Amino acid sequence: MVQPTHGVTLASIYEARARIQGQVARTPLVRSLALSERFDAEVYLKLENQQPSGAFKLRGATNMIAALMERQGAESLQRGVTTASTGNHGRAVAFAAARLGVPAIVCLSELVPANKVRAIEALGAEVRRVGRSQDEAFGEVARLVDEQGMTLIPPFDHPLIASGQGTIGVELLEDQPSLDRVIVGLSGGGLLGGIGAAVKAIRPAVQVTGVSLSRGAAMWESLQAGQPVDVEEVESLGDSLGGGIGLDNACTFALVREVMDDHVQVSEPAIARAMVDLLAHEKMLVEGAAAVGLAALDEHGLDIRGQKVALVVSGNGIDLATFDRARSLAGR
Repeated sequence: MVQPTHGVTLASIYEARARIQGQVARTPLVRSLALSERFDAEVYLKLENQQPSGAFKLRGATNMIAALMERQGAESLQRGVTTASTGNHGRAVAFAAARLGVPAIVCLSELVPANKVRAIEALGAEVRRVGRSQDEAFGEVARLVDEQGMTLIPPFDHPLIASGQGTIGVELLEDQPSLDRVIVGLSGGGLLGGIGAAVKAIRPAVQVTGVSLSRGAAMWESLQAGQPVDVEEVESLGDSLGGGIGLDNACTFALVREVMDDHVQVSEPAIARAMVDLLAHEKMLVEGAAAVGLAALDEHGLDIRGQKVALVVSGNGIDLATFDRARSLAGR
């Protein structure tokens, strides 16, 4: 059997599941009565916003740090771990590193909202603000790795990260074995790629739908070009879906191309409406990236009638000022 070039398999996902058990929440899959009635389908919400770090990123970060400690020994990380992030991955690395007794430095661009910066600092990690994009923040990460011997925990482009996120896919099919479709926010590809690898291996008929921002969507542009490309990062309600995928992408570009069935982009007003709807009908205050599945159903009229569909509610990293901006844009 030919091994995938991206290194993410059902076996690596089950290894991740065993490794993170007890450190990461097994989040609920709940049926939304309001959305099921609205779309004439069985619509389920996978509540990754209930992770102790606030988002799904805890799965991948915990898996990678724990795997490195297993393989190389705890002393290999004594100089600490570092990463660049749009917020949620940095919070996850800070959380996992603190729990495992490892120092952490998280590099963030100036576009990352202040509430996410405070959340990372509250977990004991050092935060460094660098430049106007995730790529610029990665310049500081590279320096820390080269000059101080810190260990990089990448936000998405690594088999251990994507395999950790893939544990969501296993849980989805355990809780709803006859799932027809999963709709996932897409940026760097670790979340969609990991989930897609899991569900396609267990139940190949599951349709995997990716949702990207309408502007500054690096994976969208890269897939159109057939290779990783640079895209200018812009401010968005879905800020967690910003950032590049890396011109030297070694894992997630190939993984996403393999497992994703269809792909849509959503506008800022659609994200805003979805955020407001999730609070109004589900009593969930979530960040824009967590609402893009609903935004896609609303804006593109995706036909899911009669299907069992899961939306991944990816995180809760939002402050009231941002929600007020969303409510104003939604006209609510």
